[in-house]
Amino acid sequence: MNIILKEDFDKILQSDINFSCFQNSSFFITGSTGLIGSLLIKFLLYCSEVHSLNIKIYALIRNEKKAEMIFCDEINNENLIFVKGDLLKANLTFDFSVDYVIHTAAITASKEMVTHPIETIQTSLIGAKTILDYSVKCRAKSVIYLSSMEVYGQVKCNQKVKENQLGFIDLSDVRSSYPESKRMCECMCLAYAHEKNLNVKSVRLAQTFGAGIFKEENRVFAQFARSALKHENIVLHTAGNSEGNYVYTADAIAAILLILLKGSPGEAYNVSNEKSHMKIKDMAHLVANVLGNDDCQVVYDIPEDNLKYGFAPDTQLFLDSSNTMKLGWKPYFDLEESYLRLASWMKSNKMI
Repeated sequence: MNIILKEDFDKILQSDINFSCFQNSSFFITGSTGLIGSLLIKFLLYCSEVHSLNIKIYALIRNEKKAEMIFCDEINNENLIFVKGDLLKANLTFDFSVDYVIHTAAITASKEMVTHPIETIQTSLIGAKTILDYSVKCRAKSVIYLSSMEVYGQVKCNQKVKENQLGFIDLSDVRSSYPESKRMCECMCLAYAHEKNLNVKSVRLAQTFGAGIFKEENRVFAQFARSALKHENIVLHTAGNSEGNYVYTADAIAAILLILLKGSPGEAYNVSNEKSHMKIKDMAHLVANVLGNDDCQVVYDIPEDNLKYGFAPDTQLFLDSSNTMKLGWKPYFDLEESYLRLASWMKSNKMI
């Protein structure tokens, strides 16, 4: 195992989570070849080995070759079972039962949200309903729906924002296919919690990055890191005035598992490192200084038509993670350390 990833996993094992609860348990994880899904699977298998927990994982995939590449170190583990299926097929069924379900599958690329808004909505709604129905049928002990901080839309607030303080989403903007469908899925989770007595919780993740990202990752954080490590200018395609909320990958995994065990049915939880809150342009300068050794500059190239990139509108959002922290969660990695560990991961995996 990569040394950076092992250090991250060992840090999670030190967190306030009673991992013995997972003894002889089974998991169903969707979005298994995505960043969060893959790290959850890798960590749970590692945790199972360290603590002899005998955890079995059913991993939903669409592309077998991609799955075999991502899980090359775990491919021969008899407790990892790949399940091939497409969540857009509403009649999709599964012939196994599990104790825990974590639904992470979603379209996450901004450009896809504006070029394929119908598929974005369908992936969210059909996928969520399929997984919620399955969870009811197999009487899962606990379920996590992976949501997003984008459900907040544009919030006009001069203080940290709690889970019940949603803002405005412009339905005339085609990119709203993503945040609006995420809102509906959270509403669906609440409905299943009340009507079907399903122990399902929504997790609103901040921008999540760190060790574990894939070589093809091209979101803003990866673009910034890649440019700085190459000693190239960091190019901003917006004014960079949006307030960014961030959390390191290992901290996010710890939060998800803690909420899985201790969260309240039907509730939503913010997961963000409040100490890492800053504007996009300030983060760009931080990365240039920390990773680029001041050999790169922050420059602006703002297109007239945002559809070229599909960036979200500027937001002044500062997530309040106190409800998650009350469960016992404490993020370990600030933004500078997150980027240093991301850089080590990228270098060790020849991503630059």
